Amino acid sequence: MIRAARVLPPLLLAAALLTGCGTEKAGPAASGASTAPADPAELASKAKALGIAPEMVYVTDAPGFTLSQQSVGVQGDDGFSASYADDTGAVIHLYTDHLRYAGQHEYEVSEKGCVVWLEGEGGVSGTVLGKALRAVRRPTAGELDTLLPAPDPAFTDDRPVQRGDLPTNGDGGPPDNSVPTPGY
Repeated sequence: MIRAARVLPPLLLAAALLTGCGTEKAGPAASGASTAPADPAELASKAKALGIAPEMVYVTDAPGFTLSQQSVGVQGDDGFSASYADDTGAVIHLYTDHLRYAGQHEYEVSEKGCVVWLEGEGGVSGTVLGKALRAVRRPTAGELDTLLPAPDPAFTDDRPVQRGDLPTNGDGGPPDNSVPTPGY
């Protein structure tokens, strides 16, 4: 019994030290990407191409959560939205919009002309949302390409995309919307 009591504290210490290992995803600082603020002109160009007001683009940091790039888009008329997921399927949604929407959300903060709010799903606790809310900030230069990739030039003008794979007549050709004359 005495021998077990002497061995137990070092084992518990080792277990406690190893518990935190390998639980966080590599972020911009860990991967060598720039942590300098994003270039305002580049951010504005990329945001406007997506219909987002540049001043509404914000990000957050939440340990264990990573940006789901496909979730980035417009919120409302010209606000911003992005989602962060962890390995368990829990999701933190970040939204921004004009200040007129301030005061309507449990986890929100007002930032330079806009309101930023967070919502969680899949078991995200209020503690995690609170920490993520305190970490809300403007994106860094290293995050900008992932957050707002350059728009595809094929989709940036007002002309429809020319597919080139549809026949001009027959199946797949333009529809015939004429109305048949009854009895003929």
